[in-house]
Amino acid sequence: MMKKTLSILTLLAAGTGHAAGFSFDTHSARATSMGFAAVANMQDSSAIAYNAANILGVEKLDITAGDLITLPRINFTAEGTDRTQAFDTLLAPPPHAFGVYRLNEKMAVGLGLFVPFAAGSKWPDDFDFRTRGYKAQLATYHLNPTFAYQAHPRLRVGVGVSVIRGTVDIERKLNFVSSEGTVELGGGAWGLAYNAGIQLTILDKLLQFGGQFRSPSSLTFKGDVDFRDIPPAFQTQLRDQSVQSTVQFPGSASAGLLFTPSERLSIAFDLKLMLWSTFEEFTIEFDDPSLTNPLPKFWENTWNFHLGAEFKVTENFLVRLGTAFDRAPSPENTLSPDLPDADRYRLAAGVGYALNPVRVDLGYQYIFLGNTKSTIPGISGAYDGDGHIFGLTLGYSLK
Repeated sequence: MMKKTLSILTLLAAGTGHAAGFSFDTHSARATSMGFAAVANMQDSSAIAYNAANILGVEKLDITAGDLITLPRINFTAEGTDRTQAFDTLLAPPPHAFGVYRLNEKMAVGLGLFVPFAAGSKWPDDFDFRTRGYKAQLATYHLNPTFAYQAHPRLRVGVGVSVIRGTVDIERKLNFVSSEGTVELGGGAWGLAYNAGIQLTILDKLLQFGGQFRSPSSLTFKGDVDFRDIPPAFQTQLRDQSVQSTVQFPGSASAGLLFTPSERLSIAFDLKLMLWSTFEEFTIEFDDPSLTNPLPKFWENTWNFHLGAEFKVTENFLVRLGTAFDRAPSPENTLSPDLPDADRYRLAAGVGYALNPVRVDLGYQYIFLGNTKSTIPGISGAYDGDGHIFGLTLGYSLK
């Protein structure tokens, strides 16, 4: 019985404030307000996160930094019931900061700090399936040195390497029939990844194409597990010990178009492939191997679609709109409360104000989670919900 109880312990938990799965796109309030249509569009220092080639859009020096707040709500309704339970918001604002310096007409270098994977959730204390999911927070911080080169008047290329620091803290309940215990795990990991991008001018001052690839990364989280309120009969087996788990974070491939029909208006469209199929199972390895048991996930690759527009009202003031669709990667037969998820539909808006050399961008997104079914025996049901993102980015440029 106890091995079965522990086998459901998992490392990750999702929220609604980010992309499907546990990826995170909000590395700029401007990109947030345009539905993350950013691959061909972002040409300031935040391009480090969206397309390394486009740091060449910086004239001399550009620095951006900001943060955001996500207010998610995700609901679970068990099959055959009208009882709906929702998890609480865990505020864990992921920061972003970028700096780019243009060396000459053909070369630029930059450094970025951002969080491409993040999640946080806390189900209520009386959640029916709190042994399958209760509370968790995850973040991976990428420190991303970047270099770009103007290979041709119409072609830019860029490359980068990410040094990754991952942190996780999770808590689950343990069912002993006549009582309830708690297990808590905290850990960290280091890893590496790479990225590459291109930007191609198809029609001067009218149409540009951008592309980016970010590699998968493998992080081995190492930490300690703490058992509390364990009945005497189980204390020998359920002792505090070291644990580790290797998690395969997905790569991605993105393509985007930037259409500028006038000096005041620009329209951007992105298509993004998330390579979630690397996440086939999840296993936590305990010092006591009898507690180790793989948890199948079999996630599927997904396509995301992003559309955004920006209009320059005056020389200093801009307004933006955007929308996006992002499909959940988990199949119905592995979707569970430890990684709650649903298809996401986004509406975005924002404003920007620039007074050289300083600029301020504000971005907002409303996220609607479509009804997404789970067919796992014993915890089948449906997930839905909504969420809000509020983002602020400050910028400084020298020309």
